[in-house]
Amino acid sequence: MSSNTFSTIRPAVVLFGALTLICGVLYPLAVTGVGAVAFPAQAGGSIIEAGGKPVGSELIGQAFTSPKYFWGRPSATSPMPNNGAGSGGANLGPNNPAQIDAVKARIAALRAADPGNQLPIPVDLVTASGSGLDPEISLAAAQYQARRVAAARQLDPARVAELIAAHRQNQYLGFFGEARVNVLALNLALDAEAGQKR
Repeated sequence: MSSNTFSTIRPAVVLFGALTLICGVLYPLAVTGVGAVAFPAQAGGSIIEAGGKPVGSELIGQAFTSPKYFWGRPSATSPMPNNGAGSGGANLGPNNPAQIDAVKARIAALRAADPGNQLPIPVDLVTASGSGLDPEISLAAAQYQARRVAAARQLDPARVAELIAAHRQNQYLGFFGEARVNVLALNLALDAEAGQKR
């Protein structure tokens, strides 16, 4: 190898090594350290605990199917709903027959679970999101389900409405998105309410 070739390769190898150390080791360690100190709950996965045990994350939805719980947004992740390792939507357009059939089936399930409910069904209860992991539903989606949950738990509907209001999260920065409710947090509050009644 000529000295001219070596003098050309050597700076490239040194630069590659330096950038690997800075970008691949030092920067990730610094960001992880700052996150753990400044935002410990978020850096730890925003874990929700009940009775001293982790029951889920504020950031990832769970599939509730019992009538006594609020149901979250449908999930199109595979091989199971709300799979954090397989985030993604169904990528089905609004005119796709599979999407139309899925929405019709979800509407039928909601109507069957609460036959007397004539309120319009909010769209977030029958369509999956792009991530498939939404932990929250709109206030309209929570209010649509309130009567069913109150009846299944033999609770005063006004008390269920109070719990929804207590768990309301406002729009981001006051104007992004819409007001919403974290489904897991609301369902845990319902379980706590049942424990107090006993």
